[in-house]
Amino acid sequence: MTIAHPHGLDPDACLTALNATPDGLSHEEAARRRGIHGPNRLPEPEKSSAVMRFLKQFHNVLIYVLLGAALVTALLQHWVDTGVILTVVIVNAIIGYLQEGKAEAAMAAIRNMLAPRAAVLRQGRRQNIDGADLVPGDIVLLEAGDKVPADLRLLQSYGLSAQEAILTGESVPVGKAVHPVAADAPLADRRSMLWSGTLVTQGTAKGLVTATGSATEIGRIGGLLSKVEQLTTPLVEQMDHFARWLSFLILLVSALLLAYAYFLGHRDFNEVFLVVVGVAVAAIPEGLPAVMTITLAIGVQAMAGRNAIVRHLPAIEAIGSVSVICTDKTGTLTRNEMVVAAAETPAGRFEIRGEGYAPQGSLHPAGDLSSLGRAAALCNDAALIQRDGHWSVEGDPMEGALLAFASKAAGGEHGAEERLDTIPFDPRHRFMAVLIGASNGGHVLVKGAPERVLAMCTGIDPVFWHGRADEMAKRGLRVLALAEKQIEGHKLDHDAVTAGLSFLGLVGLIDPPRAEAIAAVAECRAAGIRVKMITGDHAGTAAAIASQIGLENAQRVLTGADLDRLDDAQLSNEVVDVDIFARTSPEHKLRLVTALQARGLTVAMTGDGVNDAPALKRADVGVAMGLKGSEAAKEAADLVLTDDNFASIAAAVRQGRTVYDNLQKVISWTLPTNAGEAFVVVLALLAGLALPVTAVQILWINLITAVTLGLALAFEPTEAETMSRPPRPRSAPLLTGTLVWHVLLVGVLFLAAVFGILQYALDRGYPLDLAQTMAMNTIVVLEIAQLFFIRNIHTTSLTFAAIRGTRVVWIVIATVTIAQFSVTYVPALQAVFGTQAVPFADGLLILAAGVVFFAVIELEKQIRLGLRKAAARPHG
Repeated sequence: MTIAHPHGLDPDACLTALNATPDGLSHEEAARRRGIHGPNRLPEPEKSSAVMRFLKQFHNVLIYVLLGAALVTALLQHWVDTGVILTVVIVNAIIGYLQEGKAEAAMAAIRNMLAPRAAVLRQGRRQNIDGADLVPGDIVLLEAGDKVPADLRLLQSYGLSAQEAILTGESVPVGKAVHPVAADAPLADRRSMLWSGTLVTQGTAKGLVTATGSATEIGRIGGLLSKVEQLTTPLVEQMDHFARWLSFLILLVSALLLAYAYFLGHRDFNEVFLVVVGVAVAAIPEGLPAVMTITLAIGVQAMAGRNAIVRHLPAIEAIGSVSVICTDKTGTLTRNEMVVAAAETPAGRFEIRGEGYAPQGSLHPAGDLSSLGRAAALCNDAALIQRDGHWSVEGDPMEGALLAFASKAAGGEHGAEERLDTIPFDPRHRFMAVLIGASNGGHVLVKGAPERVLAMCTGIDPVFWHGRADEMAKRGLRVLALAEKQIEGHKLDHDAVTAGLSFLGLVGLIDPPRAEAIAAVAECRAAGIRVKMITGDHAGTAAAIASQIGLENAQRVLTGADLDRLDDAQLSNEVVDVDIFARTSPEHKLRLVTALQARGLTVAMTGDGVNDAPALKRADVGVAMGLKGSEAAKEAADLVLTDDNFASIAAAVRQGRTVYDNLQKVISWTLPTNAGEAFVVVLALLAGLALPVTAVQILWINLITAVTLGLALAFEPTEAETMSRPPRPRSAPLLTGTLVWHVLLVGVLFLAAVFGILQYALDRGYPLDLAQTMAMNTIVVLEIAQLFFIRNIHTTSLTFAAIRGTRVVWIVIATVTIAQFSVTYVPALQAVFGTQAVPFADGLLILAAGVVFFAVIELEKQIRLGLRKAAARPHG
């Protein structure tokens, strides 16, 4: 039993359509309908079992290759390498299991937003029931402070307003009325409806339940959320592609190498097979997944220190490549606290300064606004509360702002005056009036919409004041007019109040932008990141905030209605240049994020309401506000800001770029050194030469250096020019031409150095075991030199800071050095790895080879950087 467009039907028609009465359903009918519609909560989604979630972490081509390598090394009884490879795989899976697979939590968060209890009429009697027991046709009673338990069509209302920011983005409570609206009215303009999960801030209401559970607007958003696929992050996507083809290439080359050495080189099959397996393990960057994960985890720790919680590890990298931030206005760029920013009276114009609801502030220029302040304080049902040094409002945020203004204007000493009677605000007459006791009768104070109150005043130029109100509205202010009148008696008469008032003035309220958000937007723009505002608020308010916040194009606004008229191709053209989107719905936000992604942009979406959750999940990076944000938004997001501060976004971008730089350094160290190890053995097999290192020594090098030396790069600090570079394009290749060239250069230098040391040892008459030991140590020294080189990709490595390194760098170098000394000089390990003690003078020669290697690659880098600067320098 459902009803289409209840907001467009009158109450009686809605009752008839749902076969309901104003006295409510009978207990039997309610039970029958609950059997049809089910409980008033979202259905539980199917959850993956813990075992399946864990096994899913192994579904990766590189992991498959690693498991194959572990199997082969186990068959060869190289248990140490088998254990290391399996440890890397299992640790990577455990971290992924703990950090991922939380999409179901977003649905659970939305379910928790449904009101737990509801006051209903059943058989004409009021009773409180479990919110889950509501059914379509129930009659619900609400008052200020209640959370709406289901979607309701209003039957009666008295001074009713509801806070719908969590659903529509409106920054102030919305007035409600019983009369129907257009059937195609946007969600935010359906004044005859109350929505499940929103909050009644003022007045009382009696409503008819039209939808429950998944059929409500919150339930519909939950459905959108469950249907939205989550994109992989740019680097993870590239790594999957790269690992797949690299693994295929290594396996193919290994098979060809085995065939060549056996059939054409006539080598012993078992010996060659062992060596080829060693080459394959050396070439496969098996330490890369673990080091990447650890690098991302370090970024998570750093972000936690900057008030941001990372819910998914790859998001810390993705935020660094973001090129567009789509942000909600209310509570994200703004404080989500109304404040009186301006006032105009017959005596002049005033700017009001102060923070939030705090009653401290000042008037500029100084003047007497005591009468205006008194009216603002007394024609008011809100209260300001100070908790832990922070001022908040109980009641309507707009009335809270008026109380704070009254204190700034005249000390706020008006709360003790006796109120004799009240006419609550109602959307039909658009004003509120109170009667305050006075010695000569009563003093009426009125506040309301300017067009309504000005018409009730005498002795003014209405055209002039209408113009002033319009000017304030163009600044994005919500304008109220205040007036007063002396009457006899102690009761308010509606007709007597609507004429003969004395005009006091206008006040303009705004949800002000965060001061730190202005600086953060500027920093994002300097980093080449476009900031776009997507809000459910009015276009004028959005444009005014955009101008204050410093958005690039604050002159043009597209509304939800404008977006509906655009097809996907037109939207794709418009979305790049327009920075303000107002009166939007969740579907609009999803379309906008998707359109930006279709243009090849990496999109971050920030927000705090339920209405943001689908777009948060669809975006490359979803960023939720932790303090004022809904649980649904937090669970759908990748990052949660614990201080609700947009400035933390800039810090997140900086840290994300640092993480990506460090990931690039890890890759730029791993691939060239792995290639160098493989080149050495491959050349020996192809040329029929003695192996510079044995198979077990290859596996040892792989074991001791693959994770330790690469891991040091994960701890590199942020470089000075990080936030002056433009965003990395989503389509930027992982293997750049520069990296490929560096892999080849390092591979050739490895060949020269290792075979040079090997030939030197053999020429001196050293046994092959000692020559191979010297070659093995040469490879390790070259990899340490590569580590110092790669720490500064964009600048010179010949500085004291570069040579000094970090604490982690020296710890891993010490670890590798001790391990190498043990393998080289400890007799028990010499027997295992086939090594011999290296003479002191020859050890110095090996170190010299590392210094020469470093000098050559550093010289090449300086030449390359010099040519790049010359090409970038303008000619003429």
